[in-house]
Amino acid sequence: MSAIHVTTTINNDATEFLCAPDETLLDVLRDRLGLTGSKEGCGSGDCGACSVMLDGRLVCACLVLGAEAEGRTVATIEGMAVGETLHPLQRKFLEHAALQCGICTPGFLIAAKALLERHPDPTEEEARYWLAGNLCRCTGYDKIIRAVLDAAAEMREAG
Repeated sequence: MSAIHVTTTINNDATEFLCAPDETLLDVLRDRLGLTGSKEGCGSGDCGACSVMLDGRLVCACLVLGAEAEGRTVATIEGMAVGETLHPLQRKFLEHAALQCGICTPGFLIAAKALLERHPDPTEEEARYWLAGNLCRCTGYDKIIRAVLDAAAEMREAG
């Protein structure tokens, strides 16, 4: 199998890499580019731990081939904070203790950011529905939902 050359934008940076035709975007991000924030929880798109944005759409990076990133824009957890300034969602996850082991946290944060970009004032039911594709085995979901709703309120006030 010959390697495929891919030119893409990841977290607003022009990026090029070589990958095998059957290599997932998750493997490329973690193993080739050193962006280890996205985690592999299941490898089958069921847990959401590897969630990233691909051209503004929430996807599981374990289900996307690295070659499919050609000419597209990828946003990962590494691009969420601005320098040392955490995104409001990241701060609220800390304030609400909405994380424990950290495996699911990056996926939840990316999914929650996608939610708030589309629906700045979600109800609890909408937030729970939107985040249903992300599984947590440690904290349960109440703290996560509270953190998301609190961040949404803060972001609306600031905006």
